[in-house]
Amino acid sequence: MNNLLLVLAAGALVTVHTGCSRAVEGVQQETSALRFKVKTLQGEEVDLAKYAGKVVMIVNVASKCGYTPQYKQLQQLHEKYAERGLAILGFPCNQFLWQEPGSEAEIGEFCRMNYGVTFDMFAKVDVKGEKACELYKFLTSLDTKPKAAGKISWNFEKFLVNRSGIVVARFGSGTKPDAPEVVEVIERELAKAADTPGGG
Repeated sequence: MNNLLLVLAAGALVTVHTGCSRAVEGVQQETSALRFKVKTLQGEEVDLAKYAGKVVMIVNVASKCGYTPQYKQLQQLHEKYAERGLAILGFPCNQFLWQEPGSEAEIGEFCRMNYGVTFDMFAKVDVKGEKACELYKFLTSLDTKPKAAGKISWNFEKFLVNRSGIVVARFGSGTKPDAPEVVEVIERELAKAADTPGGG
């Protein structure tokens, strides 16, 4: 009898726990993450399909955030791996305590002057909520690891996309771009060839 009560109590605890912290259910990716069009800091439209065949890191960035120094590691990764096929794409966002208030021109100048950024930067976008850009609606819907599906929680979240347009990892803001677990994924994917062309 005592054993039965223990089992029932444990079951109740599990039910309560999962009810309070239920994770967002992600979907399996069926189309390329590089099928969207976006605008550069200069306002030119770019088809992300141009990055098909590369390993791509997509990061939402901001100039006045505690994580802003991650620009330094992003640039270092760009300098180290670009020739092997890594492309870093920065998407400024002003949704987190208004930490990216500047114009596109001011953002570009800030990145160049403070961190020598030469990787590709894009126009400001929303990454969460009803006005989120289509790219981020797609990215946050996916079943990803180590961070699962769900809205962007802060600046400098990182998505890694393989040469075939498949999102292979998502890392939170606190994980530095050059953290061992991130570099491991980058090097693993750079060592592979594309399975299929990225497409819609």
